[in-house]
Amino acid sequence: MILLDVDAVSASRPGRPLFADVSFTISDSDRLGVVGLNGCGKSTLLGIIAGTGEPESGTVRRGKGVRIDVLDQDPKLPAGTVRQAVIAGFEEAEWEATAVADRLGLGPLMDQDVGSLSGGQAKRVALARALVTKTDLLILDEPTNHLDIDAIAWLEDRLAAHRGGLVLVTHDRHFLDRITTRVLELDRGKGYTHEGGYGAYLEGRAQREEHAAKAEQTRKNLARTELAWLRRGAPARTSKPKARIESATAIVTGRAEAAARSGELPLHTGVPRLGDRVIELHQVSHGYTPGVDLFSDVELLLDNRERLGIVGPNGTGKSTLLDILSGRLKPRAGSVDVGSTVRIGYYDQKGRELDPKQRVRDAVTGGHGEADWSDTALMEAFWFDGDAQWAPIGLLSGGERRRLQLLLTLAERPNVLLLDEPTNDLDLDTLRQLEDFLEDWPGALVVVSHDRAFLERTVADVIVLDGAGSAARRPGGYAAYEDERRAARGSGRRLSATGAGTASKNLTVQNAGGETASSQTAAGQKSSGRPQRSTSTVRHQLAQAEKALAAAQKRSAALTEQLVAAAAEGDHVALGSLGVELEVAEQLVATTEEAWLELAGEAEELGLKT
Repeated sequence: MILLDVDAVSASRPGRPLFADVSFTISDSDRLGVVGLNGCGKSTLLGIIAGTGEPESGTVRRGKGVRIDVLDQDPKLPAGTVRQAVIAGFEEAEWEATAVADRLGLGPLMDQDVGSLSGGQAKRVALARALVTKTDLLILDEPTNHLDIDAIAWLEDRLAAHRGGLVLVTHDRHFLDRITTRVLELDRGKGYTHEGGYGAYLEGRAQREEHAAKAEQTRKNLARTELAWLRRGAPARTSKPKARIESATAIVTGRAEAAARSGELPLHTGVPRLGDRVIELHQVSHGYTPGVDLFSDVELLLDNRERLGIVGPNGTGKSTLLDILSGRLKPRAGSVDVGSTVRIGYYDQKGRELDPKQRVRDAVTGGHGEADWSDTALMEAFWFDGDAQWAPIGLLSGGERRRLQLLLTLAERPNVLLLDEPTNDLDLDTLRQLEDFLEDWPGALVVVSHDRAFLERTVADVIVLDGAGSAARRPGGYAAYEDERRAARGSGRRLSATGAGTASKNLTVQNAGGETASSQTAAGQKSSGRPQRSTSTVRHQLAQAEKALAAAQKRSAALTEQLVAAAAEGDHVALGSLGVELEVAEQLVATTEEAWLELAGEAEELGLKT
């Protein structure tokens, strides 16, 4: 069933076109990721397909009766408590709404007024509401922003099980590759569709860059020939057709379509030397509730080439620890010693205040004098080139403003860089460039992030905060930390994916009795393509899968009965915890059923009765 058809739509904003002639179709089970530089019109396009905005040209057709729900980049919540905002209209499925809210870290906030929430908390409330809405087409703008790593992993599973259509904008590369089946790239006013996930997008873009480079070389060769002809002198040219002269001039002065965004960030130029003593924390403790510490007795000595990540669930004090390192916050106990050569650059979640009337170029130079070559290089590296340097900040998109705030932090040439959720609202191009730059940057880096790809590329060690006082340093970076977490869990879904949406997926689940059922599937792989196994092996594994499925179904039924009883008693605490357990149980039923069906199909091919 076709849910949405977008035909040749175009949009612009004052002084600048965004995109033109963009077309695509969304059907049931389609999962479209939209990527591109900040300011290219991603959120505008989402508003157009959702019906909250109108294209300047083109047509958007929505299927009859298609239900659409949207998570905006800056959502507006109704007045009342968090519980009311999440559950309103879904009272018959209150347990599910409560479970979803709890998974997104909203459990302690359910009775809090929405007017007192931070921007990140409000975004999570709006996401919870969108996820429990019964919809045919779900449109999500940066859904992973402000989620911790566990919540992102849970959201991946939730959206992977979504049966309707999905359109999303995200900077999370793992998330993009796991969830999407197609990627729409917006690049300098044009739309390019790539079949597959993030890997397919990278491959398609690389091919376009290669083609553009070849076309540019051909143009240059032709230009040299034509230029030599034009320089033979006026008498020779007078006998030539006028049309050819015009054509030759156009070739010489023209330019082939540029390749996709590329280049390196020359941001390390002018970074002052950092001495051996950087920042030292001795017996540092802090918390906001009397007698309760988020972390305690922290000992930390930063190296002058430090590459350190800070990870942990939301609310465990990651930003607080950064504030202490930066000197913005004095710890409750302990001491902070800062070296004499330290020059701190702090890119926090709020970002510095920007004057909407000020031009980008003036913001970078501080409004004093002309931009030198290094200022210009910085602006161009962050895609503020040409007219964009002279644009008023008030005309920038939300993502462009965040990019400018990062640029301003780096333009100060710090030698200690503190980054708090730097990937929020930044586009993929800027993130890749920033990662490349940080590899050779001659300073110390401390980063708080839930972006797994960014952590994998930028940090060597991590500090893990659990919110209960522990702040343990673990060598090996994010990968070692994730391996440790998986080993500690010991059960639940585990996914390993490579490449695009056609990657193989290995799922391992553990049933209530402790038995393990495994299934291995590959997108688009026919059952006849699997390795042939003996009938006794298949028969044994099929019997085990039947037991696992029966146990999972029994567990789900028992939890459902307990949930009904808790609802009748009005026990909201029990409703929340049982709702979470039931959701996990239902996922287990779905996964074990998938494993059983896979084995049943193999048994049928072998002539076995099921």
